[in-house]
Amino acid sequence: MSNLGIAELSVISLIVVIFAVLIIIPYRRIFLKAGFSPWLSLLMLVPLVNLGMLYFLGFAEWPSLQK
Repeated sequence: MSNLGIAELSVISLIVVIFAVLIIIPYRRIFLKAGFSPWLSLLMLVPLVNLGMLYFLGFAEWPSLQK
């Protein structure tokens, strides 16, 4: 098994959370500007779903442009 202690796991968890936030923030702004729900940015953390969301964002009619 692994010999990681609680300190190492805490550091790894902190790094993962920081990278997740760094990914979510720009996508949240993009979804808001496009007129979609900012909650869709959470889907960018799911592997393979994020690729589908990029295609959705690229080819969907943006509600903000229809106003």
